[in-house]
Parts: sequence; C-alpha cells; structure tokens
Amino acid sequence: MNAVSKPLERFKTYLELVKFEHTVFALPFAYAGLFLASKSELGTWFPGFTVLFWVTLAMIGARTAAMALNRVIDAAIDARNPRTSMRHVPKGAVKPLEGYALAAVSLLVLGLSAWQLNPLCLMLMPLAVVFLVLYPYTKRFTWLCHLWLGITDGAAAAGGYIAVTGRFDATAWLLWLVVIFWMVGLDVIYATQDYDFDRENGINSIPQRFGIPQSLEMAKLTHAMMWALLLAVGIVAGSGIVYYLGVMIMGAILWYEHSIVNPKDLTRVNEAFFNANTWLALTMIASVVLDVLLR
Repeated sequence: MNAVSKPLERFKTYLELVKFEHTVFALPFAYAGLFLASKSELGTWFPGFTVLFWVTLAMIGARTAAMALNRVIDAAIDARNPRTSMRHVPKGAVKPLEGYALAAVSLLVLGLSAWQLNPLCLMLMPLAVVFLVLYPYTKRFTWLCHLWLGITDGAAAAGGYIAVTGRFDATAWLLWLVVIFWMVGLDVIYATQDYDFDRENGINSIPQRFGIPQSLEMAKLTHAMMWALLLAVGIVAGSGIVYYLGVMIMGAILWYEHSIVNPKDLTRVNEAFFNANTWLALTMIASVVLDVLLR
C-alpha cells in the first residue's frame, strides 16, 4: 500500500466507524430549520453559503463526535453482542484512543462552527456536548435512553433555525419536537433487534422493559405525534400546499415503515430503520425548499 492510499483507507475506516451515511437522517431537518428561518427572517429561502457551510460543519462535527464516543464507550457491550461484535473497536480495527481523538477533533469543529454562527449557538454548544457525550451511558441506567437520543438529535433542527435568527421561536421548538418523536420511534424499532441480548445483559431499552409488541405500538404512537407536529410546523411557519403535500408523503412513509415490522417478523428492521427514514428525511427537506421557493 503506497503512502497516499494508506491515509485514504484509514479515513474510510473512520467514516465506517461513525456510519457517516446516517448523517442524512438529521441533516435535512437542520436544513429545514435553516430555510424556514431564512424565509421568515430574511424574506428569501437561502441564508447564504457562509451560514450553510457552518451549519453543515456543525452537524457533521456533532454527529461524528457522538458516534465515535458511542462506539468507544460501548465497545465492551458490543463485543458481547453477536450483532455488533464485528464493529471496528471490538475487533481491533480502530483503537479506543483513535476513537477519542476523532471525537475530540469533531467537538473542536462543532465549537468553531457555533462560534462562527451567532452568540446563542455558541452559548448552547456546551449543553449540546453534554447531551451527546452522556448518551452512550443512558442505556446503562434507564429505558428512557431513546428519549435522550431524540433530545440530542432534535437539537440539530432547532440549531438550524437559530443559526439564522439568533433566537428560539415557536418554529424552532416545534422542529425540535418533531425530531425528538421521530428519533424515539425509529430507535425503539431498531432496539427490537437486541431484545434477547438486552434482557440477558441488563441493558435498558423500551423493548427490554415493555416487550416487543408493546414497544412497536409505542413507536407507532411517537411517529403519530411526529406527524401531527409536522402539521403544526406548517401552520406556525405559514407554509403552503407543497409543504403539506410533503407531510402527506411522510405520513405514508411512516405507515410503510410500521407495516413491514411486526413482533413475529423483525427481518426488515434495517430496511425500516435506514431506507424508510432516509426517504422521510429527504422528503422533509424537499418539501420545505420547494414550498419556500414557491411562496
């Protein structure tokens, strides 16, 4: 392996470690907040490349730090779980120190981005760091770990909004709640895969606490709440028909997601978790952008 390809291979390994492709989940909601705020605050859909750049960098930094820490902190648990035993840290492909270093660099990127945006973003940054650093530990103490994840990820949507306005408005709070309920539901669905392992090893989760059938019903309820909050966002933001059409499509995607997962057949959990939610996030940003362009 030559001198150029080796660093590139290592970089690819780090991207795989943090599942960089999953950034597509929360980033569109951050952009949705960004564009909605720009429309109401600046009278135009686009806030400028500078703000877009720093919001994007902040999102990448926050999520990369969170995932790197999660992988290192949970390495011992992952090593015991057949589903996760071949992740990079348990199998030795990435050393714990490397994971911590990646997280530290990512947090510096987050801090720099917040500083470049506005005082409120910088003020809230330490709180965001506390939430993302503590998340991996929550499953050791409470089945509300899914809610903690939702609060952590939901901050991205609100952050996109306040990056433009420098304040919290109703739309920012509603977007935060949208992502909270979305993340809780999808994370509960994902956690059903580890039901037996979690019960045997004392790992807390909603499926471990309430069983798979009831947990899937709870996931349906949280996603119904998400859908209602999407309608509320449109009302508060003064959105048009294109946005509401997008909300209808997102409702159909959520219905499909729950239709392919049931207590007797969990073989399509990954399809529900990744494919369906990727399309949902992309529908969200597309409907917001098209709507603000046409208004």
